[in-house]
Amino acid sequence: MAELFVNQAKQYAETRPSYPQELFQFIASKTPAHDLVWDVGTGSGQAARSLAGIYKHVTGTDTSLKQLEFAPKLPNVSYHHTPSVMSMGGLEQTVSTQSSVDLVTIAQAMHWFDLHAFYQQVKWILKKPDGVIAAWCYTVPEVNDSVDSVLNPFYSIDSDPYWEPQLKLIDDKYMSIDFPFEPVEGADHTGPFKFVAEKLMDLDEYFTYLRSWSAYQTAKIKGVELLRDDMIESFERAWNEDGPDQKVVKFPVYLRIGKVGNA
Repeated sequence: MAELFVNQAKQYAETRPSYPQELFQFIASKTPAHDLVWDVGTGSGQAARSLAGIYKHVTGTDTSLKQLEFAPKLPNVSYHHTPSVMSMGGLEQTVSTQSSVDLVTIAQAMHWFDLHAFYQQVKWILKKPDGVIAAWCYTVPEVNDSVDSVLNPFYSIDSDPYWEPQLKLIDDKYMSIDFPFEPVEGADHTGPFKFVAEKLMDLDEYFTYLRSWSAYQTAKIKGVELLRDDMIESFERAWNEDGPDQKVVKFPVYLRIGKVGNA
């Protein structure tokens, strides 16, 4: 689904939230070694940047070359443009050898994957038995009651015909996504565990974020402008109700995490 994000790759990189450090600290506490991470669907590197501060090396892969252009250049992160279906040989050449990776991460992307094929690769490449897979998504952002009362119907009604079916997995906070892994140490389930990402935005940045939605891009291709003048006016009234300043936008984050075991 990389083509959905090509036209708005710059918007995506600028307005999508940085994930909270608490999320990465929690994940890192569950991986016995901190040598190598495979960040799948790395996009513009939001997760790779934070992972690079904890792990010795991060390999980020994505099917969108355009998104990778906006990823941060860091000395211990390598990025690779890959096909949507990567062979085991391609995996070994691009990422690493069998049973050699400490952590596989997937940030806001696993709902697009062919999970059966992907999980075969995860189980092949993770160290046995304690290699960890961590996949998370974030749901509709929250600003305040006034703005949220405009956003919620915009998301669930106006935009609904243009969302891909896979996005229902996000609405469900990844609770129903297939996740055949064992609980990590100290946990009795694989999640979802909740975190919160925050981003300071003004109204223009908030609109740019909305235009980075895949539903917005799909509607635009079909000749439909979701952010009509009357819709923009509704957001403006709600946003400016307590002053036109920047506001803290909160993104609820839901994590599924497990270890590979001896599978």
